Amino acid sequence: MEEKHKEIDRGNAVIQIKGLKKSFGDLHVLRGVDLDIFKGENLVVLGRSGTGKSVLIKIIAGLLKPDAGSVNVLGDDVASLKPKELDQLRLKIGFSFQNSALYDSMTVRENLEFPLVRNVRDLSRADIDAAVEEVLENVGLSQTINQMPSELSGGQRKRIGIARTLILKPEIMLYDEPTAGLDPITSIDINNLINEVQERNHTSSIIITHDLTCAKMTGDRVAMLLDGRFERQGTFDEVFNTDDERVKAFYDYNFIQ
Repeated sequence: MEEKHKEIDRGNAVIQIKGLKKSFGDLHVLRGVDLDIFKGENLVVLGRSGTGKSVLIKIIAGLLKPDAGSVNVLGDDVASLKPKELDQLRLKIGFSFQNSALYDSMTVRENLEFPLVRNVRDLSRADIDAAVEEVLENVGLSQTINQMPSELSGGQRKRIGIARTLILKPEIMLYDEPTAGLDPITSIDINNLINEVQERNHTSSIIITHDLTCAKMTGDRVAMLLDGRFERQGTFDEVFNTDDERVKAFYDYNFIQ
């Protein structure tokens, strides 16, 4: 697989993870994870359900505490940050939830305004309107501005959820199963949008998925989580060029030809 995005700074790791461990009782989810994510890179994290993919990004965002190891994000050791410092760091991280996490009682405009009004002071009405219109145009949904989430398709809700994270201009995007529950055509649209976001905003992204089409379309690099560790990393083709039965079974399950 050719590298799709050329502006990757491999000398600048925006996320550095070393020796990360996390257990829940007797369930050892992460068993010593090491991983760097570079400036401008789309990194796909692959793994079966329950392997710790979502736990990993919750630790990166400071939503869960690790049992051991370190996570450094944009120069900050996440576990040592005070609550106010953690809030400031999270403003630089866009989190695209699996269910889009839109407020059902708000219009699309109000959903997009909410993080701006809550986190950025001294914005004029014109500033807010311009920001909303810009992100809606970037995700191709300007016409939905006055609609309610219930009036949108699953793919549209996903796009609006991504737009809401982009409105604060994050440096890092975390996508949790971005194509889950979507039909194949809509999934391709979302994959293309993830690439467009990276190219337009020069974001660094972690894409959590078990969808191999998503991994192949969006990933500059793929890291496969197996038995609590990243056992395989590289391009899509490098990761799957193996006789490891765990990897082959994952590939076969996805029916990629």
